[in-house]
Amino acid sequence: MTGRKSLMRLRTRNPKFSDFVDKQTGYATKNMLISPIVSGKDVLGVVTALNKVGGTEFSKTDEEFFTKYINFATVIALQHHSTYMWNVESRKANVLLFSASKVFEELTDIERQFHKALYTVRLYLNTERYSVGLLDMTKEKEFYDEWPIKLGDVEPYKGPKTPDGREVNFYKIIDYLLEDKEEIKVIPTPPADHWALVSGLPTYVAENGFICNMMNVAADEYFTFQKEAVDETGFVIKNVLSLPIVNKKEEIVGVATFFNRKDGKPFDEQDEQITEALTQFLGWSVLNCDTYDKLNRTEWRRDIYQEMLMYQTKATLTDVQSILNTVDKLGKTPEECDLKEMYKLLRANIPEAKDCELLEFHFSDLPVSEFDLIRMGIRCFFELNVVEKFKVPPEVLTRWMYTVRRGYRDITYHNWRHGFNVGQTMFCLLQTGKLRKYYSDLEAFAMVAAAFCHDIDHRGTNNLYQTKSASPLARLHASSILERHHLEYSKNLMADENVNIFQSLQKRQLETVQHLHDVCIIATDLALYFKKRTMFQKIVDATEPMQEEEGKNFVSNNPTRKEVIMAMMMTSCDLSAITKPWEVQSKVALMVAAEFWEQGDLERTVLEQEPIPMMDRNKSDELPKMQCGFINFVCSFVYKEFSRFHKEITPMFDGLNNNLAHWKELADVYDAKMKAIEDEKKKLEGGDKPEDGGEGGKSKTCTVS
Repeated sequence: MTGRKSLMRLRTRNPKFSDFVDKQTGYATKNMLISPIVSGKDVLGVVTALNKVGGTEFSKTDEEFFTKYINFATVIALQHHSTYMWNVESRKANVLLFSASKVFEELTDIERQFHKALYTVRLYLNTERYSVGLLDMTKEKEFYDEWPIKLGDVEPYKGPKTPDGREVNFYKIIDYLLEDKEEIKVIPTPPADHWALVSGLPTYVAENGFICNMMNVAADEYFTFQKEAVDETGFVIKNVLSLPIVNKKEEIVGVATFFNRKDGKPFDEQDEQITEALTQFLGWSVLNCDTYDKLNRTEWRRDIYQEMLMYQTKATLTDVQSILNTVDKLGKTPEECDLKEMYKLLRANIPEAKDCELLEFHFSDLPVSEFDLIRMGIRCFFELNVVEKFKVPPEVLTRWMYTVRRGYRDITYHNWRHGFNVGQTMFCLLQTGKLRKYYSDLEAFAMVAAAFCHDIDHRGTNNLYQTKSASPLARLHASSILERHHLEYSKNLMADENVNIFQSLQKRQLETVQHLHDVCIIATDLALYFKKRTMFQKIVDATEPMQEEEGKNFVSNNPTRKEVIMAMMMTSCDLSAITKPWEVQSKVALMVAAEFWEQGDLERTVLEQEPIPMMDRNKSDELPKMQCGFINFVCSFVYKEFSRFHKEITPMFDGLNNNLAHWKELADVYDAKMKAIEDEKKKLEGGDKPEDGGEGGKSKTCTVS
């Protein structure tokens, strides 16, 4: 039809007329009047009038009357069509809406995702049964499965394959039986004669990716549908619609097959559109499951690596016994000992704070072995009186301290010695600097522990290098890259009961400890130091004229002020090497510089970039000048303000100024040397000119012509 009414007077005179129906029915068509029912450009139907009664052909009057009838019929048909299309679009919208809600509700695996989505939309599919076959996504066999084939013991697979080359293997079938009482059957590894597979249609769809609409199964000769009832319910297949489920990679992940429309009619174009929209959506949603699976696998790998790391870094029983020594002293393992006698034994096996100058700002780790630093670290916690108060098992405290030491890498500066120095300085600020009065015992406990862990697993390069080299740490953390890594490492220790020194705390207390670790460790990022300086200075200005008790209440009753001071304490601890006696500071400065130069070498060789002067070993002579700049620009403020805040911290500011004077002397020597070289250079450049000083031997006072 062309969409226009057509008048046909005699069948023998119109070559387009087919007498097929006449031959089948015995009816003789002599003349006809035929017209389409049109909606826009779409033909909704065709009305045909056959064999005029009492005449040999339809007249012009008949045609006009027929046209009026068609106009009326078109109105009725359009109303019915609009209702039908509204129903179709409503079904389609509900199918997508409800399937979407379930798709994003269930991300654990594709089977549960498909099942929830398909079960939810069952009322809108207008079908008695449907079945979903899930395909095996394996593209390559394991090497040991290939051996029998290569040895000739097993015939190679010659069956159908998906368009991307996979063997068509339905590893699971989910049947939705809706004709009477709703029933869902899940069949793992379904047999080839399963009622939904035996015809070969799902396999054909999986192999070719076609949408197949079988309107009359009984008359089909290509597929082997069961003509009789498929099961004990008496269900007989009449018509079938089968579609592939394709993911975003254009891989067929399954086949959805729908059986028997509820009204007995074959599946039409609208049914195809609805089911195709559903299967496309399900296919795309597989990406969610794949992403979820990748995320799970990443987390599982992380857990495995973390377990491996903890196994390698966690202190052994021998390590614990080297300090606790319960076997030699008490003849028992730690598990067999009484808690009080273990506390007493551990106290006896670690040095006194006064004997090793733990309470002194000028403490130096250089003459002390790393093993003794572990013992001194344990002493800090006993001096804080937090070990017994918070019921920290002695063997756990010992193991934690040993494990923290092992967590530091053997690098030039940011190693265990630096980690210990920061922890000792925090301990000294609290005790000797009299800052303990602002904080509870739990807070002091957390602050010293965080200080010991603040640079754990440092790589010897700074945050900028991590970013430039696009390291995994830089991809994981957007800011304070290394600091966040140190923080995560310290929290991992809390997750292991064998090394968790906070294991006896209540939930609220543990949350406090974790938050203080956040504050303390992230605060060591110097990029944040300049943001908090003004806040700290305002606190110092406010407390300076106050009486001691008033100043204490001003700080301790305000959690934010306490955290600002805590953050500045971490900065002063991290930079404390700059305040040590000159003989210590001069050596440590060379260690820091050496690590910077190592990073500069990496920037040249790996990143192929020129390092900044501080990282450039070719400018090592400028170290004194750079140290002076670092002290004046970064360090001086924090120690000056702390000496104002608490006069007990003045020794750190004095040490800083003393070292500044020494570095200034060396910088002056360097400047004098450079000036002498420059003068000599100018002198040599001046010696190339004639001694009479004239231009070309000419006199400046007269001219000879």
